Amino acid sequence: MELKPDRRDIADLPAQYQTFCHNILHFIPAEQVFVDPVRTYAYSVDASLYHITPKIVVKVRNLKEVSLLIKEAKKQTLPLTFRAAGTSLCGQALTDSILVVISEGWQNHSIADNGQKITLQPGIIGSEANLYLRPYSRKIGPDPASINYARIGGMAANNASGMCCGTADNSYKTVEDMKLVFADGSLLDTADAVSKKNWAAGHKEMLQELTALHEEIHADKKLEDLISHKFKIKNTTGYSLNAFVDYDDPFDILKHLLIGSEGTLALIAEITYRTVLDHKYKASSLMFFPDMREACLAVMKLSRPLVSAAELLDRIALKSVEDWPGVPSYIKTLPENAAALLVEIRAENQTALRKQIEQVKEKLASMSPLMPIEFTDVKAEYELLWQIRAGIFPAVGGIREIGTTVIIEDVAFPKEKLADAVMTLRECMNSHGYEDGIIYGHALDGNVHFVFTQSFSSSEDKDRYKVFIEDICSFVVEKYSGSLKAEHGTGRNMAPFVEFEWGKKAYSIMTRLKKAFDADNILNPDVIITENGNLFVENIKSMLPTHDIINKCIECGYCEINCPSRNFTFTPRQRIATQREIARLKATGEDPMLLKRFEKDYEFLGNETCAVDGLCQTTCPVSINTGNFTKQKRSMAVTPRAKDTAAFITEHFSGVSSMVKLGLTGANIAHTVIGTHAMDYIAGKLHDIGGEKIPRWTKWMPKSGSTPKSSHRGTGIGLKVVYYPSCVTRMMGPAKDDDDQRQLGDVMISLLQKAGYDVILPEDMDKYCCGMPFESEGHFEAADRLSAKLEKLLLTCSSDGEYPILCDTSPCVYRMKRVMDKKLKIYDTVEFIHDFLLDKLNLQKTDETIMVHVTCSARKMGLIEKFRAIAEACAARVIIPERVRCCGFAGDKGFKIPELNESALDHLNEEIPSGCKHGYSNSRTCEVGLAAKSGICYQSIAYLVEECAVRH
Repeated sequence: MELKPDRRDIADLPAQYQTFCHNILHFIPAEQVFVDPVRTYAYSVDASLYHITPKIVVKVRNLKEVSLLIKEAKKQTLPLTFRAAGTSLCGQALTDSILVVISEGWQNHSIADNGQKITLQPGIIGSEANLYLRPYSRKIGPDPASINYARIGGMAANNASGMCCGTADNSYKTVEDMKLVFADGSLLDTADAVSKKNWAAGHKEMLQELTALHEEIHADKKLEDLISHKFKIKNTTGYSLNAFVDYDDPFDILKHLLIGSEGTLALIAEITYRTVLDHKYKASSLMFFPDMREACLAVMKLSRPLVSAAELLDRIALKSVEDWPGVPSYIKTLPENAAALLVEIRAENQTALRKQIEQVKEKLASMSPLMPIEFTDVKAEYELLWQIRAGIFPAVGGIREIGTTVIIEDVAFPKEKLADAVMTLRECMNSHGYEDGIIYGHALDGNVHFVFTQSFSSSEDKDRYKVFIEDICSFVVEKYSGSLKAEHGTGRNMAPFVEFEWGKKAYSIMTRLKKAFDADNILNPDVIITENGNLFVENIKSMLPTHDIINKCIECGYCEINCPSRNFTFTPRQRIATQREIARLKATGEDPMLLKRFEKDYEFLGNETCAVDGLCQTTCPVSINTGNFTKQKRSMAVTPRAKDTAAFITEHFSGVSSMVKLGLTGANIAHTVIGTHAMDYIAGKLHDIGGEKIPRWTKWMPKSGSTPKSSHRGTGIGLKVVYYPSCVTRMMGPAKDDDDQRQLGDVMISLLQKAGYDVILPEDMDKYCCGMPFESEGHFEAADRLSAKLEKLLLTCSSDGEYPILCDTSPCVYRMKRVMDKKLKIYDTVEFIHDFLLDKLNLQKTDETIMVHVTCSARKMGLIEKFRAIAEACAARVIIPERVRCCGFAGDKGFKIPELNESALDHLNEEIPSGCKHGYSNSRTCEVGLAAKSGICYQSIAYLVEECAVRH
């Protein structure tokens, strides 16, 4: 499929957009510009309840592209919206105009002053920033629940906070400097005196307006007091007017105004934070109280720095997770009106931690908890408590009625009013029919979230939601002087209420700010400042059911960080959103031609380029495995002829294996005769012509593999293991340029013998396969037929499960463990070496730096730390790239669609240090793709361990 804009799709755009598109293609690569209806629709959702389809999506990768793009949009007077991860909950990352995606290419960082400061580009994920700071025992201040998925650009633009940062350590309080791109395309670096001088010379009117507003606010005591009061609690409604109260210098005012401005004033292209201490010692307590009022009264006695967090959980919230594995059984016995507080304490040492625990107990001595208050500083125990807290929102998404939308709202109250306000909130929810809605949140900051599910299938549904939100706004503002948005940003669902919360005078200042920064209103219009009072009930997304596997998706986007195709075609969220639109088009019958286009384009964008690795499930709040959905789709598309072919292969697997080996031998001979350059050129041309029918050759293409023929004796100490080399390693040997030219089977047997094992090899192995390649392509019957035959063989060889079974390819082991008799004790290379061999081997470390790739299947089996332990036992320095998860080779797709593999490994080379020559993994096909991308030899980790192992 052609991934560049089609001129016919461009021709379907309105005239101004056609001009814009043609012009930007002169300076932005065509593959970064999407105008077709399918890919633009894929970007039409974020984590909010809204759906708006952009006319054009542009992925920008540097400042120059952004500046030129904005200038062109200004020239055509076309609105644009910036987006990073799209985890926004209020619709601020959506547009019906031009969506500018800022993620890839925006991931540089630097650390200064021994970790006291960190400079970050907007494409960096929040948790990655903290990973960079870990050696300094520091972290960034903002700590939203989405920190593992949200990117810095969105976190700063929304002034995201979280459980521990409160109002003291959020982006507003910890920002040091910024690089900005304004609505005229101009650039400003607030840390650079020359940049400030040059920018100021061309923006005198803007700076004069900032100065004038500063003077007006300070001259109006009532307004100044209002602003100060509003920001004593969490508040992300409207612009950060506290910048005028807290600062005098125009540039200080400017950069603090940009925090929380949601891309409506300028783009934050880089931000420097002052970091905060990441305390080593922690303790947590899950406290239970008779009701919500008592829990709120308890939290009103607590404050920072004594406690770091105090999370409120109502009884309905606790019920949503009480059946989860590991959740204490006593939670089920709590009274109907009970509520909980999850309190965390952090300290620099154990003595201080103990002292703070006692102080908290003293503060709460007058309260009446349902059971004695106890803290735990055992990591596994307090992490379990926080898993309960983290599971609340996903639990609602998992149990919601299909077709409904999960809505999470976010308000804050002065802490002294918290108890009464929360009770009023509960009454309001009940009176509008949201009795099952959950109340929880960061009670230490007076910040409360409420979550409920809502169908929008009728006008009555929409009206009920509309009146409910209006009533919420009324009592939050008028009765309790609270914030309508505490930390999620204003977005589309609170923009109509900004003036209601702030009043006419403060709102007029906000409108003047918008005009001063963006006179043509091209930066994210209708977000924060809008004249549309119904904006919050327009463009509600449709959640039509499409398939049982994916129906529960809440479109949060948490899956996307793991997806190998995320920068090539679709992410899991986009696959699901597109499938929902296909279901809608089928149900309505409104546009048969558009439906045909969606179904046709989805085949490549959603189906063929899905690696079906299932890593999306590991970060999905409702545990959706989009890979399984893709396998189901592939299964439904299997033709009778393809089914017959798969059946033939299963019955003649040995012969097919021989043909593969013969092909690899022929390719290796050709490589040897004509050389790498000529082979690469010829094979590349053939692949371009033949597409997926002709595999893409690289110099790392394996030679023919071999099958070990007979069992081997160890040292006679009675240890036995069944070694089953997968069909992949039997067919694919080392590449011509691999450092160790031995077959993996020979290496593995040598290693097992060094550890004293008798090695039992199954007979006639070339007839057998676990079925994994067939399952991936949707040939379930063939896969199950093969695995059943192999299962029978392994039961015999292992003496009905008495002996452990070692298989050398992690994806195969992952399937075997899932589908085979549980009597079989099946181990991956990494797991077996770690659990059974390390203590039996005398390992002599190399002084090398090595790369390690943990395959997707190994990650799902929880083998990351075991992999690390093995590698560190053998090499002086071990690097496991943080941004590389699944390699995207996906069985044979790395040969057929090499772009998928290349895209998935986009960040691999930047993490390989100079002089590093070796990489290790535990899947032969993955190793081929890793070597092709990196240019260094990748082989099984067994090679490294065997090389370092000296016989006892």
